[in-house]
Amino acid sequence: MDLIVHSSTFLLPQPQFPADNGPSLLYALVLLNQPLPKFTPLLWNNARLRVCADGGANRLFDELPQLFPDEQALAIRKRYKPDVIKGDMDSIRAEVLEFYTDLGTKTIDASHDQDTTDLHKCVAYIRDLPNLENQNLCVLVAGALGGRFDHEVGNINVLCFFSTIRIILLSDDCLIQLLPSSHHHEIHIQSSVEGPHCGLIPIGIPSKSTTTTGLQWDLTDTEMRFGGLISTSNIVKGEIVTVRSDSDLLWTISIKKA
Repeated sequence: MDLIVHSSTFLLPQPQFPADNGPSLLYALVLLNQPLPKFTPLLWNNARLRVCADGGANRLFDELPQLFPDEQALAIRKRYKPDVIKGDMDSIRAEVLEFYTDLGTKTIDASHDQDTTDLHKCVAYIRDLPNLENQNLCVLVAGALGGRFDHEVGNINVLCFFSTIRIILLSDDCLIQLLPSSHHHEIHIQSSVEGPHCGLIPIGIPSKSTTTTGLQWDLTDTEMRFGGLISTSNIVKGEIVTVRSDSDLLWTISIKKA
């Protein structure tokens, strides 16, 4: 079974070479309509493409200037201009839409599709871009956690729907990503910015067998299911965590406050 190497180098101020010396990841950033992490400018700088999901544009417009109190708000808003705004367009304020449109941001009204979330629409857009085809793509989603629980579950569902794309849900407190059962996983811990608290949660179906290394409470051919054992409030002990499972798992790890 093939191995996927994971590393949260996008949270580091300086670019890092891939942990496995493989091809570098190409990052796309999606901003949702929840409070944005304080490290959003760092994600922005590491991303090749920046997309606002509908009301995420309001968050960008309102919250980014607050992270730079010594600079003019207008200058910050012009500097952090999204490439695309896509969604139902029922949450974005008219003045925000006009501001970014005047700066040249592309807008896509997808209100005809009421069966998918704005995040789903944005990830599908990124996936289908010809210039990103065959790239080692990773989608970072800021403002993905917090607020209404059904919205959070909808975002987790996007991880499962696009299971062949690396997608990482981010808040100020933690990150969540899918570990597909089709691969073994090696997670390189960036201890300066994340950990030690972590968890592994079966998603979709119970796990009959999960084995890990590098955790304080490692799993050895362990069964996990809702209504039984799931690995929450675990702790990273080493620089590398390995995971093998017969079902898809969610990996979550805490993010340290600056």
